Amino acid sequence: MKNTTNNMILSAMFIAIGLVLPFFTGQVPQIGNMLLPMHIPVLLCGLICGWKYGILVGFILPLLRHTIFGMPILFPTGVAMAFELATYGFVIGFLYSHSRWQCIISLYRCMIVSLIAGRIVWGIVMMFLVNVSSNPFTWQMFLSAAVLNAIPGIILQFILIPSVMLALHKTGLVPFRSNTNYQIEG
Repeated sequence: MKNTTNNMILSAMFIAIGLVLPFFTGQVPQIGNMLLPMHIPVLLCGLICGWKYGILVGFILPLLRHTIFGMPILFPTGVAMAFELATYGFVIGFLYSHSRWQCIISLYRCMIVSLIAGRIVWGIVMMFLVNVSSNPFTWQMFLSAAVLNAIPGIILQFILIPSVMLALHKTGLVPFRSNTNYQIEG
């Protein structure tokens, strides 16, 4: 019960951070698309609270932010982001919780897989939503939006998230696990 309460409180905190963090980009969509401020709390939530909370925070965050602040634009960006961020929260939380060792190397591996999976889901959802509105969503559009424009944000995530997790480990709040007898549950 206590762990569930803690995870719910932490998830609410990650939602609050996700609502506020984009203000640091000055509400300029181009800068937000480059730095990806809403991705950071979702990834941290998946790592700290687990995949169940990560998927919920990831899906709720862009939709709630649109409802409160009008950004991101709901169709197609906000809807695609909801699925993308939910994928991030799920994949990183699931893989990290099932890692034999929870350490920086494992964290980077989980982040790489999570970011690739989330971008693929974003591309599929965008392709579906944009094609429904009779505009083609091309491979060039996907590469530009999902990869090239996001490079600064990806670099920021690869620096910031392991730093936060390392700091939490050093304080004892979220310790790394290195149990060699750990078995993956099926």
